[in-house]
Amino acid sequence: MSRAESNRKTSAGHDTHRRLDAARHTADLIERIKESADKLAADNTTRGDLKILARALRELRYAFKVFTPYRSARKVTVFGSARTAADNPCYQQAVELGRAMAREGWLVVTGAASGIMEAGHVGAGRENSMGLNILLPFEQEANSIIAGDQKLVHMKYFFTRKLMFVKESHAICLLPGGFGTLDEGMEVLTLVQTGKRDMVPIVFLDEPGGDYWAEYDRFIRRKLLGQGMISPDDLSLYKLTDSVDDAVAEILGFFRVYHSMRYVHENLVFRLNRPVGPALLDRLNTEFADILAHGRFTTGGPLPEERDEPDLATKPRLIFEFNRHAQGRLRQLIDCLNEGIGD
Repeated sequence: MSRAESNRKTSAGHDTHRRLDAARHTADLIERIKESADKLAADNTTRGDLKILARALRELRYAFKVFTPYRSARKVTVFGSARTAADNPCYQQAVELGRAMAREGWLVVTGAASGIMEAGHVGAGRENSMGLNILLPFEQEANSIIAGDQKLVHMKYFFTRKLMFVKESHAICLLPGGFGTLDEGMEVLTLVQTGKRDMVPIVFLDEPGGDYWAEYDRFIRRKLLGQGMISPDDLSLYKLTDSVDDAVAEILGFFRVYHSMRYVHENLVFRLNRPVGPALLDRLNTEFADILAHGRFTTGGPLPEERDEPDLATKPRLIFEFNRHAQGRLRQLIDCLNEGIGD
């Protein structure tokens, strides 16, 4: 047998093992869902609670089905007021943002209604738009760009909708809005600050010369930071701008070197678009030693536990034991990697 043929057989064997392993894990998870459902009867769960569970599970199942074919595509979620008129400068900012991100091959996800949500879709166009519409007591119809599209999901609950917004997106951009926009912005910041969501770029985009987000930022700095409720490093988790070009540069620049992250036991693994050189690695071990629980930053290839993501097998890795609480500093580490200074 030739070496090439042997390698092909070995690769095929690994693929078969991965598929069988994935099938076993899937069957186990489905069985857990069934067990939880069976226990509801024994718990004497009320009909009202059962209706919530049934609807939430149904909504999420369908949303997962809709988003699954687009998992490999980068997506930016755009939040903002449904009441913003088409002649408002913020509307035009959202149109330009959607257009610029679609030009870069990104999908634009919004709440699918009017105002800023519509503007993001106007810029991106139907082909590059996805929507998560919320069903309200006063009917909220989908905007004309996304209405009837297979990439539109209608949801009853805000919590399932927000889960999909955050779970499926690689970047968040917020334009001025009301209670809902502020709620969505604070939830994303909370999830990233607590490590409940992988690091993503979060951009607060205002109209040219606007002060909506500047006032928001002043409150955060004066009250939250000033009274010790957040750390100074947490300010690195988001960026304020009134420039669409800057917003797009912030989002795209985040993925210049950094690609994605995954925890493997105690290690945090950064998958990168290019390797870290010796000079930059030395710099990381000097400047970011404070975020290490143990050991040092090291480089290498994929760990055995990552074999279920073969599409990332060629990505170089930065591997380290993160202390799991200094999320602001973790964002600064990503910025340092993307700048590549000392590489």
